[in-house]
Amino acid sequence: MSSESDRVARAGDYVFGLMNDRERARAERDLEIDPAFRDTVLRLAERLRALDPATPEARGNRWELVTQRLAELPQMQARLAGLAAPESEPPPVMIHRLERKPYGVGLHSLGGRLGFVIALALLAAFALGYIVGTL
Repeated sequence: MSSESDRVARAGDYVFGLMNDRERARAERDLEIDPAFRDTVLRLAERLRALDPATPEARGNRWELVTQRLAELPQMQARLAGLAAPESEPPPVMIHRLERKPYGVGLHSLGGRLGFVIALALLAAFALGYIVGTL
């Protein structure tokens, strides 16, 4: 059995006509034997029917109808209201450079003279270990 999201995606492909002939034949067979898939296709088709204008001459402006219906959603109204903020507000503060040197653990923490001293100490320790090991 397929999950609900797979069923919805497959029903969407069937309703929008995105299936090839073999997939479409299988989906039509499943419409006859699978009530859950049939209900999903019917629900999706009913939702899409709301977007279909009744007059044939209005079929060219489907995209305008979709954008109009999306703009009428309450979420979009709140978002558009937030975008219309007054322009008198100052822009947010941007950090252009660091005021002090980085600190802590990492590659950036051992820079400068301290890093050079540590590198020399490690080199001396390895050289001394090599000399002692060869004797």
